[in-house]
Amino acid sequence: MHITTKGQVTIPQSIRDKFGFLPHTEVEFIEDGGNIILRKVASGSTMAKKMLNQMRGRYAVTLSTDEIMQLTRS
Repeated sequence: MHITTKGQVTIPQSIRDKFGFLPHTEVEFIEDGGNIILRKVASGSTMAKKMLNQMRGRYAVTLSTDEIMQLTRS
């Protein structure tokens, strides 16, 4: 097995099947001493959800939903 010039590597089918690595599965690499561990990211902790959680409550909205919708239609 080798790493491509883009830093990609193919996970063998038997491992993908055994551990449920389906297309679009979020994974993370973890350093453990001199080893690297590839692990599925627990559901609910994807990058987008993390970003949304960080942004939640940062902006004060004074418009109602109807007012916002009216602005998007203008």
